[in-house]
Amino acid sequence: MTEPRITYLDHAATTPILPVAVEAMTTELAEVGNASSLHASGRRARRMVEESRETIARALNSRPGDVVFTSGGTEADNLALKGIFWARRAEDPRRVRILSTAVEHHAVLDPLVWLAEADGAEVELLPVDGRGALRIDALRESVERDPESVALISVMWANNEVGTLQPVAETVALGAEHGIPVHSDAVQAVGAVPVDFAASGLDALTFTGHKVGGPYGVGALLVRRELTVSALVHGGGQERDIRSGTLDVPAIAGFAAAIEHSVKVQDGHATRVAALRDDLVGRIAEVVPDAHLHGAAIGPERLPGNTHLGFPGCEGDSLLMLLDAYGIECSTGSACSAGVPQPSHVLLAMGCDEEQARHSLRFSFGHTSTTADVDAVVAAIGPVVERARAARR
Repeated sequence: MTEPRITYLDHAATTPILPVAVEAMTTELAEVGNASSLHASGRRARRMVEESRETIARALNSRPGDVVFTSGGTEADNLALKGIFWARRAEDPRRVRILSTAVEHHAVLDPLVWLAEADGAEVELLPVDGRGALRIDALRESVERDPESVALISVMWANNEVGTLQPVAETVALGAEHGIPVHSDAVQAVGAVPVDFAASGLDALTFTGHKVGGPYGVGALLVRRELTVSALVHGGGQERDIRSGTLDVPAIAGFAAAIEHSVKVQDGHATRVAALRDDLVGRIAEVVPDAHLHGAAIGPERLPGNTHLGFPGCEGDSLLMLLDAYGIECSTGSACSAGVPQPSHVLLAMGCDEEQARHSLRFSFGHTSTTADVDAVVAAIGPVVERARAARR
């Protein structure tokens, strides 16, 4: 039996590694040297790390000294949230509140839950509108209720499920009015939309390698050197003494190469994947007329490669597995915990009921996506939806 052609439309989860990243990593894997060593091999490794740091800084318009390498987006989010909170509270014990949104990735939400339960933080998850965008009026009300008690604000740049771009500029402006640092998880944004750290006014920004065609297991936190951050990991004092650990030189080289390439081609990439996305949305609507888009309308307030569709009368997990049998790989709008489907916290926050929060699929496009991928989904989606609905009758 012939295996079905794989149609990969889950680039928001991870995207295939770029040739430039493979080349950079392969070159470094053949070398030896700890970047903290003082001999020639160590100095060569350190030079590669610092050149990579400079490459990333140029791509995202930050200072090289702002770049703190981590093992990925989750660690970078934890470092930002815990490290800034601890440092700010140490400066002023009144600073116990952390303001964020109800639609953050779990790499933000779970550290916030931990800080609340284990360390006395007062976490407020602010409401969003029907598009999944933070309500700035709610943020302003919360800040102005007691600005001296706010340790930091964390608002993602773009939502990983529904693709809605968040009001980062307005959030930063509000934080600046009251001297409150602002962090943003930009894991989904870098390489997809323009990201300029200096122009944004942010104090800290998270991004990672495998979302932009780099390797797994490496990411970074851009954090202004003027901002005090307490360390999570203690040891050799690497990375400004806020992230100790031997640096993974090959991964960092591949990471920098992927960031540089993705930012360089971002505009053309966005145009291409947006066209594929628009084609998919339009053609699915012809096959399944009651399918509907979640999140911001197609346009400048949405990630160009994101499609998040609801299919009434279906379970998202059933749709996922039926499509997988056709060789089509995407994701649901829900997470699974111990094998039990859970409604998407993002869709619930946007005002969907539990059933609506379970009937969605996310198709996300990337640098390997083609019109053949769209054709494959359109050919399969009608029969798949029919079978998923029949299974619930």
